[in-house]
Amino acid sequence: QSSDLDWDDLWDQFEERRYLSARRWKGGEDPYRLHAFNQRESERIPSDRAVRDTRHHRCTTLHYRQDLPPTSVIITFHNEARSALLRTIRSVLNRTPVHLIREIILVDDFSDDPDDCRLLGKLPKVKCLRNGRREGLIRSRIRGADVAQAGVLTFLDSHCEVNKDWLLPLLQRIKEDPTRVVSPIIDIINLDTFAYVAASSDLRGGFDWSLHFKWEQLSPEQKVKRLDPTEPIKTPIIAGGLFVIDKAWFNHLGKYDSAMDIWGGENFEISFRVWMCGGSLEIIPCSRVGHVFRKKHPYVFPEGNANTYIKNTKRTAEVWMDEFKQYYYAARPAAQGRPYGNIQSRVELRKRLKCHSFKWYLENVYPELR
Repeated sequence: QSSDLDWDDLWDQFEERRYLSARRWKGGEDPYRLHAFNQRESERIPSDRAVRDTRHHRCTTLHYRQDLPPTSVIITFHNEARSALLRTIRSVLNRTPVHLIREIILVDDFSDDPDDCRLLGKLPKVKCLRNGRREGLIRSRIRGADVAQAGVLTFLDSHCEVNKDWLLPLLQRIKEDPTRVVSPIIDIINLDTFAYVAASSDLRGGFDWSLHFKWEQLSPEQKVKRLDPTEPIKTPIIAGGLFVIDKAWFNHLGKYDSAMDIWGGENFEISFRVWMCGGSLEIIPCSRVGHVFRKKHPYVFPEGNANTYIKNTKRTAEVWMDEFKQYYYAARPAAQGRPYGNIQSRVELRKRLKCHSFKWYLENVYPELR
């Protein structure tokens, strides 16, 4: 079962020690400076460490179809810590049935050192693409998706560790209905100690009128309805970093809004679009992926962090929120009068797909937003 055996010689060619030693934390430096997490600790733990299986025990009794479709895993990054990036990739290779991974596409968003990505191309299944200039998460993901060869796309962040059997339940939901967009429960990798901590299994994504994402408890009614802890949780919005989507459906729905910059707000746009245009969003409790949650961004946004977020969420509000965009502007007055680029092609996309109104979304998907 273990996919390691065939790959021993490839690991030998890779020279992990050399790869990791090139950009190591140097004693005396602040270990948080470069990545906003503890680089010293990330380098101390092995690239193939074991993590606790955090799933509900009933998950281990489920059976999945034999004919699940393989996926292309897309990981975009900019100046990621080599130890964290390598651990992400190794966890995917070690904890996924080999026939279900078509390829792992790394999109290097113009990192300072091209070798961060290039050297990883020696690993099994790994392909490296490098942007010739800084494009940001959204355009980098589109680039990876466009070249992906599998019929299913899996987007991951570059500081993750996938857990046991993480992929099977996600692929199963998409095999049953390709308009579903599914994400795992996102466990917490502590940014100081790198301890792997189980996240609550009854949370879903939510937000307020300023388009600020937050995790929220299921309502008491929803909890009562959930008789089976392995059942998918419908969610109004996904966190955005980690999800799986059918490639033809991703393309049909208009990929991502490529005019959005760097990072932030893209999860609102894709979430509204999926729900309003005929799909659904689910969190799958039997899939667990750990993620390093940081308190701030380690890299610079050319336009500034807040300005970029405003531009991206404003594009979302203008295209998707109809008359309810007034509540966005009331909650985020700084967005008024800000430039947000041309949205004509996204407005036309919405018409062409004959999507529901935002009022429909509020009534049917997120009545709690009031």
